[in-house]
Amino acid sequence: MRILMASSEAVPFCKTGGLADVVGALSQVLSQKGHEIALFLPKYRSVGGGPHSLKPVGRPFWIPLGEKVEKAVLNHTRWGNVQVYFIEAPKYFDRQELYRTGAGDYEDNAERFIFFSRAVLEGAKLVGFKPDVIHVHDWQTALIPAYLKTLYRIDAFYVQTAALLTIHNIAYQGLFSKEVLFLTGFGWADFTPEKLEFFGKVNFLKAGLVYADLLTTVSPTYALEIQSSAEFGRGMEGVLRTRSKDLVGILNGIDVEGWNPESDSLLPVRYGIDNVEAGKKACKAKLREQCGLSSIGDIPLVGIVSRLDPQKGLDLVLEVFQGLVPPPAGETGSAPLGRSAGGGMVGAAVQLVVLGTGDTFLQQGFTRLSVSAPSQVYFRATFDEGFAHLIYAGSDLFLMPSRFEPCGLGQMIAMRYGTIPVVTRTGGLADTVADFSHGIKEANGFVSSKADMENLNTTLRAALSVYAQKPVWKQLVLNALGTDFSWEQSASMYVDLYQKAMQKA
Repeated sequence: MRILMASSEAVPFCKTGGLADVVGALSQVLSQKGHEIALFLPKYRSVGGGPHSLKPVGRPFWIPLGEKVEKAVLNHTRWGNVQVYFIEAPKYFDRQELYRTGAGDYEDNAERFIFFSRAVLEGAKLVGFKPDVIHVHDWQTALIPAYLKTLYRIDAFYVQTAALLTIHNIAYQGLFSKEVLFLTGFGWADFTPEKLEFFGKVNFLKAGLVYADLLTTVSPTYALEIQSSAEFGRGMEGVLRTRSKDLVGILNGIDVEGWNPESDSLLPVRYGIDNVEAGKKACKAKLREQCGLSSIGDIPLVGIVSRLDPQKGLDLVLEVFQGLVPPPAGETGSAPLGRSAGGGMVGAAVQLVVLGTGDTFLQQGFTRLSVSAPSQVYFRATFDEGFAHLIYAGSDLFLMPSRFEPCGLGQMIAMRYGTIPVVTRTGGLADTVADFSHGIKEANGFVSSKADMENLNTTLRAALSVYAQKPVWKQLVLNALGTDFSWEQSASMYVDLYQKAMQKA
């Protein structure tokens, strides 16, 4: 099968989040299964060099945008068995960041990804890659299915090409003013509630939801959630319900070779199922040392590697862990984690290490917490790949109290390192973490029923209580290590959907 993968990011070339991990890993696994994969990406400023030198392909070609045309150049590299093509246009992609600066989104994001979407279709024709299926991801490439069914419907090159759209996070939809319609090449007949219009604006993601042959999202539970209410569907729940028969939730996998404690060169000690206890103990000692945390006693250590965003429930973490800091004089009320019911401290009951950037309020909150309790809390406001690996390996618990989580990769990576996740019952977290209440034979973590302070506090206390029961905790760790999060099953499900989409096209 010939599969064109179109995305705004993919590892190892360009990344801002989990989308890149998924697209890169899925492309590789599909190619290893014998499928022909052409991956199309923008050529950002950061792309190129190192092991992936790029070569220009063919001649420059021109992309219509309203009344003007813009030049595109195609670049190529080979990554394993995957052919990777980059759309070069300095006007749109030669920038410091992919989508935004600290001041906000790039003002021309609509024009950038209209250009990219049409350039993908023209670029594939330039190199003669006639796909059976085009698999697009999120709003940045969601116009491609709409183009296939409208402007390109009589193009012989694409006459039998199917389109599949994956929703990685429906909160991001590509919503722009109606004037953008002129740049897309669509007409006013397409600007209706049944097609691209959404409350007087053009919605790129909606275009894909309407026109793609099949739709997927990144976990079975999230597929149900985004159809259930405006809270989860973000205005697209009605469209999704009309296409419920065409929407499938396929759980993401992770790169089990890249995330492997037995071969991870970024760890001070490598370990596997046979020496997990000693290996994690050494990694924990190194993590505490690097963070300046107290090394006295067997204190459970909680790790967080995350974008700092209210979606992730990290404001709840701040509230709960305020219990680590001695309360102001005269404070009364229920006891947060780490503080006894009488209001006094329960000593150094737990330690916390947080790595991430994002929301200013959350960054300030974790900074204050780490300053107030430096022997118990460490916060690093950046992203550091090596330090992230050490957190996954050296922590006892991994915290993800998300309000919603389409799939989540952190909990899977943590379990790969024998670190027990504490999560909320939502999206992919519900699909991957079996709560301790299921029994020790099946459990691999702890699941809070709701993303609120009371439930998080209760779930964390339960986890800490089990941590003190060493034989039980050891079994939990072994269960986590034994959970399969490889891409094999998910990739096979995608292949089945590609074949189904081809029958619909």
